[in-house]
Amino acid sequence: MFEDAKFETLFSHDDGFFAQQFSFPGQYGTHIDPPIHFVRDTRFLDELALKELVLPLIVIDKSQEAASNHDFTLSVQDILEFETHYGQIEEGTFVALRTDWSKRWPDKEAFSNKDVNGDNHLPGWGLEALQFLFKERKVSAIGHETFDTDSATDFRQSGQLVGEYFVLNQDTYQIELMTNLDKLPPKGAIIFNIVPKPEKASGFPVRSFAILP
Repeated sequence: MFEDAKFETLFSHDDGFFAQQFSFPGQYGTHIDPPIHFVRDTRFLDELALKELVLPLIVIDKSQEAASNHDFTLSVQDILEFETHYGQIEEGTFVALRTDWSKRWPDKEAFSNKDVNGDNHLPGWGLEALQFLFKERKVSAIGHETFDTDSATDFRQSGQLVGEYFVLNQDTYQIELMTNLDKLPPKGAIIFNIVPKPEKASGFPVRSFAILP
């Protein structure tokens, strides 16, 4: 969808200092989507408060399911099964969906996973699961390893990214193209989503990391 980032050297050390110019879409690499990315008249990136970007982290591991079913779609039942093992998901948390899809990078063809008809096959969130998390569990934000919120099969059925619109319409953000979720426990970590504040930005590459207190 987007062209590769471009890096231009403006000045070299021969000029006395080294300076570069970067050109890339806001939604590039691991990135943050503020509400305005999908929903008109909502908050831009610079309007997100710092306290919204540091949250308790929940990691729902569905890597085995995604490996056997590339169109895996997270359901409410999947969330309830997670809670039977780890307790109810707390209000105000950041919930990440682990699929290990990020391990396919940098093979772009493997990551896009298109069939002979050109259709992608990628795992993702189901709309009902997202509604449950935000309405019933009152989580604050979500993240995933793929480049869209919705599973590819849900997108083909609806023709729209209904899950992504729903999330951003909650006046919150999401993190896409996350990595290293396999290194984190289901509960107990804190996620930091560190990002610059360009004015009126619809998204930006983010440095997301987690710590275990």
